[in-house]
Amino acid sequence: MPDPVLRVVVAEDNYLVREGTRRLLEDSGEVEVLRTVGDAESLLAAVTELAPDAVLTDIRMPPGHSMEGIDAARRIRRDHPRIGVVVLSQYSDAAYATELFRDGTEGLGYLLKVSIGDLDELLAALRAVSEGRSAVDPGVVSRLVEQRVRQEESRLRTLSPRELEVLREMAEGKTNAAIASRLHLSESAIEKHANSLFAKLGLGEDRAVSKRVAAVLAYLKAPAEQEDGHVGR
Repeated sequence: MPDPVLRVVVAEDNYLVREGTRRLLEDSGEVEVLRTVGDAESLLAAVTELAPDAVLTDIRMPPGHSMEGIDAARRIRRDHPRIGVVVLSQYSDAAYATELFRDGTEGLGYLLKVSIGDLDELLAALRAVSEGRSAVDPGVVSRLVEQRVRQEESRLRTLSPRELEVLREMAEGKTNAAIASRLHLSESAIEKHANSLFAKLGLGEDRAVSKRVAAVLAYLKAPAEQEDGHVGR
């Protein structure tokens, strides 16, 4: 049984891009474009009036040409939770995706504008968000992963030499008692160093996973810097 036709509103301030996108979607036979608009205010009004299945919006639109598309997407998800939103951007900067997904990923998508040329990818994203799922461009995912790794590596640099020694021993699977014996310290001193490094790695309130496991994972993600002695101070 074929998928039902998606009812979509398109928001893009460039007329040629807007109409080209509309034609592309409608020619697929899988989308009915209910309306095309050129600014965020008109988009919000169209969503309220037409209740589409999904919205496809540019990230930058009048009046400010900053992040109107992201702001509109978050408002739509808040006020109309059954409507999915895909934001199109020419920027693979992870900061934009992070802002879009700040309150959750459900029903939201972030694709690069080059995705317009890949109709199957665009349709898949629109269908995903209309069903409450998320869709993220692979290039943006790579940037998000790189950003997370950089954050973890920068946190490792805040560890003292002693804390880094303790973390190295943890990475070998040693208990606090074994680490204390290896470093010629008391178990209470090891516990103190461990708690300090957990806090520096942002694991002080982490109850979902073992702090030791999370700390060791962060350590193992930056092997090159450890070998060079660049981590720690």
